Amino acid sequence: MELSPEKNAKVFKAFCDEKRLMILELLRSGEKCACVLIDQMEIGQSALSYHMKILCDSGIVESRQEGKWTHYKISEQGSQEALLLLKAITTPDSAAEDNGRSN
Repeated sequence: MELSPEKNAKVFKAFCDEKRLMILELLRSGEKCACVLIDQMEIGQSALSYHMKILCDSGIVESRQEGKWTHYKISEQGSQEALLLLKAITTPDSAAEDNGRSN
């Protein structure tokens, strides 16, 4: 797993906004069309696009186009990578070294 500050910042930026956390909560129940998210969030198209770009750039959310609408869902791989990233950057170096020796 690559631990670059730029990529790390994208992942954590995705989690540091109340609206994006609300979007993730809505996506927990499955894929949603942008039109559904706009209605449920009571925000405009441009605001949703802004938040979805950040979520997609982080890898936590993936999108697919269907006609004029975009559908979004939580990425299993992106979610797993975010979890591993949090663990990696919050594990003290000495614990990481001890884990390396026990393998």
